[in-house]
Amino acid sequence: MKILNGKERNRIITVNNEYTKSQATDLKYRKGQTVLLHLTRHHHQIKTATITDLKRDVPLTILIVMVIGLLIMMKSTGLRALLSLILNTILFFIAVEIDVQQEGSGVFWIFSGIAAVFCVVTLVLVLGWNKKMWVSFTTTMLGTFIAVAISLLVFRLTNNGGLHFETMEYVTQNPEPLFLAETVLGSLGAVMDESTDIIVSLAKLRKENPLISMKQLWISGRNIGKTIMGPLLNVLFMIFMADTFSMMALYLRNGNGWGYSFEMNMQLGFVQSLISGIGIVLTVPIASWLVGIFFKKGAVQHA
Repeated sequence: MKILNGKERNRIITVNNEYTKSQATDLKYRKGQTVLLHLTRHHHQIKTATITDLKRDVPLTILIVMVIGLLIMMKSTGLRALLSLILNTILFFIAVEIDVQQEGSGVFWIFSGIAAVFCVVTLVLVLGWNKKMWVSFTTTMLGTFIAVAISLLVFRLTNNGGLHFETMEYVTQNPEPLFLAETVLGSLGAVMDESTDIIVSLAKLRKENPLISMKQLWISGRNIGKTIMGPLLNVLFMIFMADTFSMMALYLRNGNGWGYSFEMNMQLGFVQSLISGIGIVLTVPIASWLVGIFFKKGAVQHA
């Protein structure tokens, strides 16, 4: 292995890398890959060299350049999306800092509040300060939190039967409210995306045909929801479940059964997917109903 920079630049050394067949917690490195090395010295001589990880700055830089290029091509829309991302990231770190200072007390309410702020910031930048924005906000909040309320009711009626919150990683506080906070943040984007699509489409439909009936709006909203619910549910399912694949493989490789491995690794992600799915399904009738109420005949021109 050739050292590419630092005091030992251009020096050739031999490094041993041990890895498991599953590669769940380690990697098999190939010739030509660039890696990060941790060197320990004794009397100014290299004593040991350990590979810590792959060097990923080049592909990461290329990815960032591609994203910036796409944002530039999208002009003002892309800049608003970038601004939304930056603001929401700052708000998220503020919420984490507040949670740390509160030592985990009220974590669900902290992140529920920040979810509402996320929603307002994003919708204002995307739709502007208008009626469509407020209807989308109301729909998103109702769809998300009704789904969470239903899940809480089920949890209480079943006394959390079969749920293993203790399997959550790196948790140093009460895991149940943290799990619910994760669910709210995880499903918020999908519910907001769906509600915005339905509301903007129905508002345009009402504008083009001011005499359209409430029933026709309802049917149109339901048809729009049918086309986007499936992809959104699949995306959320994969997001919640993908992070557990490596541990699932590790459990199976160590002789554990499918049932036990699923229960210990994928169960909570599956429950989060179900809760988010409820929110996505509820969003369709809520959005259609609110458009019928707030975008009355002849009033859309001013929205």
